[in-house]
Amino acid sequence: MNIYTTDRIRNVVLMGHGGAGKTSLVEAMAYLSGITSRMGKVSDGNTVSDFGKEEQKRKFSISTSVVPIEWEGVKINILDTPGFFDFVGEVEEAAGAADAAIIVISGKAGVEVGAQRAWELCDKYKLPRMVFVTDMDIDNASYRQVVEDMTALYGKKIAPFHLPIRENEKFVGYINVVSEKAYRWQGKEVVECEIPEYSKANLQICRDTLLEAVAETSEEFMERYFGGDTFSEAEIRAALRTNVDDGSIVPMSMGSNILCQGIYTLLDDIVKYLPSPESRTIAGINMKTKEIYQADYDFAKAKSAFIFKTIVDPFIGKYSLIKVCSGVLKPDDLLLNYDEDVEEKIGKLYVMQGNKPIEVSELHAGDIGALAKLTGAKTGNTLSTKHTPIEYGKTEISVPYTYKRYKAKNKADIDKISQSLSKMMNEDLTLKAVNDSENHQTLLYGMGDQHLDVVVSRLINEYKVEIELSKPKVAFRETIRKKSDVEYKYKKQTGGHGQYGHVKMRFEPSGDLETPYVFDQEVVGGAIPKNYFPAVEKGLQESVQKGPMAAYPVVGVKAVLYDGSYHPVDSSEMAFKMATIQAFKKGFMEAGPVLLEPIASMKVTVPDQYTGDVMGDLNKRRGRVLGMNPIAGGKQVIEADVPMMELYGYCTDLRSMTGGRGDYSYEFARYEQAPSDIQEKEVAARASKLEDGSDE
Repeated sequence: MNIYTTDRIRNVVLMGHGGAGKTSLVEAMAYLSGITSRMGKVSDGNTVSDFGKEEQKRKFSISTSVVPIEWEGVKINILDTPGFFDFVGEVEEAAGAADAAIIVISGKAGVEVGAQRAWELCDKYKLPRMVFVTDMDIDNASYRQVVEDMTALYGKKIAPFHLPIRENEKFVGYINVVSEKAYRWQGKEVVECEIPEYSKANLQICRDTLLEAVAETSEEFMERYFGGDTFSEAEIRAALRTNVDDGSIVPMSMGSNILCQGIYTLLDDIVKYLPSPESRTIAGINMKTKEIYQADYDFAKAKSAFIFKTIVDPFIGKYSLIKVCSGVLKPDDLLLNYDEDVEEKIGKLYVMQGNKPIEVSELHAGDIGALAKLTGAKTGNTLSTKHTPIEYGKTEISVPYTYKRYKAKNKADIDKISQSLSKMMNEDLTLKAVNDSENHQTLLYGMGDQHLDVVVSRLINEYKVEIELSKPKVAFRETIRKKSDVEYKYKKQTGGHGQYGHVKMRFEPSGDLETPYVFDQEVVGGAIPKNYFPAVEKGLQESVQKGPMAAYPVVGVKAVLYDGSYHPVDSSEMAFKMATIQAFKKGFMEAGPVLLEPIASMKVTVPDQYTGDVMGDLNKRRGRVLGMNPIAGGKQVIEADVPMMELYGYCTDLRSMTGGRGDYSYEFARYEQAPSDIQEKEVAARASKLEDGSDE
């Protein structure tokens, strides 16, 4: 592959709803530009960008892949992202590395929620964007409907650059709104033709919209526009580029991926209208001087790059995908990873074409490439020179809230599973494996059920280990609401020394649910020698780990040792510890024992029209809605306190209630007394745990 300077590079992320045709669009681009000699199909599992076994099996993208395309002396780095919400972390990483976006919408399915989410991401990362409508070869595809829906959503900035020509329900050609010329396909050739009569009115509307936008780019143009002057095609294109760059115009185009129609003009438009890294800005911090370092993709500045994604493949090894922020990277450069405090020689430079590494001799500022086998490098790390150590801001990745318990099917695989998950977490920042020691369970966090299913499947196929997912245990607590006064005498007589320990204790709520217990003693007259007090406390320490009610940890208990007796020969620390354990069990059960359940403080963000359904559902989950705050974009943030045990499966339910438009986040808030029916169920379910002492 040739070497490209910053001005000859375009980094474009493809975003949109699952199934809108992003991967087949990449395939058509790759075929047109000569990377492949035949077009692969998602259904056949032979596309350039869906190279993972899971992607081929499931027929949709799971991770972002980079496909560099050479077009008219320009290198277009296409970042093909997944459309399903469970893999949003991949889209966020790609959006953080791109300089522009193409939102792909199916002309048949229309504007789906994935397209709207893609728009929101473009706003967040301030990405200039284009809209490409696919499936135009299908009978009931409607370009006009997509244009109308997008205009209704986002206003006048939606500007169709092309209009379709249809004859006998077939997509036969297109009209270029900028040049006011019509073209039709004849075999592989594109031939100029007459503009059909029925399209002229629509063409005039689109053309007027474009000219208005052009006029607004400068006062001189505005005067000429109102003076009835016409603009040359070159002037229109130059002005439109400015508009597209600042997001005040979003071009719309259309085509058919399968027939490779409209792709040629799309590639041309990417080169003509979307910005090169040269016109984008990026800043980091110089860690030596603590000053802001304005890299701005300047090839003349000190070398620096950031790792926006990591690929860990059991077959091809580990690759760090980088975007060069300044300077020119060359093989054998010595770079410092400031985050990990490691300096290393980068060896060879590659560009990834799907999963195929292609060696290159240098990478200029703004380009996207890959480095192999960097030790300790993680996604989000910055690479720079030792002389000018830079730190760039990390891409904000969504937090996973869906979790399930996982267990190794084969105990011998436990270590291998933990290593495999660690590799997968390096690759996917929205995946977390957590050891919940308190409940003796291992948890797997992801963006949704489908995400976790893919992880299980990848572990089997790629790492040859198997795990089982199940509903996680909830971390209940036990405490008391009343007072009790008990005594317990521990006596054992065997040959030789016996065992004797006698305690009288009071138990009451301490009022502090953060600490398990508070121990006090009020023994007078040496009824129990002081040297046995630590043994009594040790008995308490053991008792609060598994409460007598349902074997959950105990909190908020105050224990007072006020009397007892001892035997000068038979008493021992062991005897007093055992006496305390038995006294605790008895005293706890007499002091109005209750179960406490964890409560989460939750925020659900949904469009206005779904607030009623969502609030009704939260009430069903025993949630208390605390309030609603309107935010931009016609959405509401519903705040509620919801018991943690009711959140299992919430991700799937919220998506089905809101058509995928809802988001939620939560954090642990506090413990509250569980309702009596929940308490009875839990106590009954845990009865066996109390008897055999297990905690599975």
